[in-house]
Amino acid sequence: MQSSIPLEKREFERALRDLQQQALQEADQNPGSYRCERCKDCRQCMFTTDSTGCFGCTYCGHCTDCSQCTHCHGCQGCHQSSYCVNSRNLSACSYVIMSDHCDECIFCFGCVGLVKKEFHILNQKFSRDAYFRMVAKLKTEMGIA
Repeated sequence: MQSSIPLEKREFERALRDLQQQALQEADQNPGSYRCERCKDCRQCMFTTDSTGCFGCTYCGHCTDCSQCTHCHGCQGCHQSSYCVNSRNLSACSYVIMSDHCDECIFCFGCVGLVKKEFHILNQKFSRDAYFRMVAKLKTEMGIA
């Protein structure tokens, strides 16, 4: 059974404000999340820590506004990505580090704007072996574990 919906402007706006206030209060509770620690406004996340505004993320930390990510750390605005570090605005990427605005990339380090690329550093292609050798040195130099 549905309750009545206010059809007058003033009453409708009051009801909307009440719902918005209720949502703000629930944001600190991370609705639908499990083991979401020190997070704010995360929904349906699991084993996520120190994150804000994420949805459906698992094993992520220090992320903001990400969705459907797993094992990402220090990312912002990333979606459907995994094992990414200190990156922004990724979509469907894996093992991407310090990169921005990449889509469907795998094993990229310090790249910007790439689509469907792999084994790239600063937007330059490398062989698999050379990539991993150089990334090991870069991670040490940059202090990335």
